[in-house]
Amino acid sequence: MRQVQTELQAHLDSGATTLCRAWILRRADGVVFGFSDHDKALTVDGVVCEAASGMDASALESSTGLAVDNAQAVGALSSVGITDLDVETGRFDGAEVWHWLVNWQDPAQKTLLFRGTLGEIRRGAGAFEAELRGLSEALNRPVGRAYLRQCDRVLGDGKCGFDINAAGFVTDAVVDFVSGRRVIELKDISGFADQWFLHGKLVWLTGANAGAEALIRVDDLRGNTRVVELWEETRFAIENGDTLRLHAGCDKSMAACKEKFGNFANFRGFPHMPGEDWSVSYPVAGDDLDGGARLQ
Repeated sequence: MRQVQTELQAHLDSGATTLCRAWILRRADGVVFGFSDHDKALTVDGVVCEAASGMDASALESSTGLAVDNAQAVGALSSVGITDLDVETGRFDGAEVWHWLVNWQDPAQKTLLFRGTLGEIRRGAGAFEAELRGLSEALNRPVGRAYLRQCDRVLGDGKCGFDINAAGFVTDAVVDFVSGRRVIELKDISGFADQWFLHGKLVWLTGANAGAEALIRVDDLRGNTRVVELWEETRFAIENGDTLRLHAGCDKSMAACKEKFGNFANFRGFPHMPGEDWSVSYPVAGDDLDGGARLQ
């Protein structure tokens, strides 16, 4: 049951209300944004909420039990709020959201309608639509480990423990030649073997795509030129002279973890796990059937 302040309840009971909605978003990097559908800026819970931000919201679907509360927020992509590049680069993925009903004549009179996180964000022509997921959404997340032959971690995360910024595994480079928005050529990058950055990450430091990240699909060393192809096209055009940062890639195999990164103690795969064909296998004359280890 939602609790409403005594003062706000009296205002609601008066029959002539001055209400608006306000949204407060806190990204994973700690940056906080405030939005309102009122025509003047409001300070709600210590955050200035922009006026006429283009934000709007559908009715909140609330439920009892453990079902997930959800809603949608629609707004304009503006330079003073949420930009197209912000959405494209995932800066708002999983951001915390507070949705308030506020008396704009006295913003201290407010009630919390919704608290949760941003889910799927869909972009259109100059606008976005974001799914708002309630706190019980966390109960839908899988718990436990997946048993795979390859490692199930992301290079550099807490359970991997490898420092992706360690010397020899990261370098800055300058674009020397561009082919579309996926293929670039880099020169004067020495000390890195062919395909060293395959499956790795590229971070744009300057240019129209500054701040965006991309995954590396191809990393070919051709003489003194390194050709890098991305899995997806960049949002904006790449120009000669744009600077970037390359992080070494991991194919999640036992060999790469042991030999390339020296991090075998944290390898979380099961390379000797039998395949699906093992369950239908049968003895064959001449095979070693002594019951010993499958792999020596």
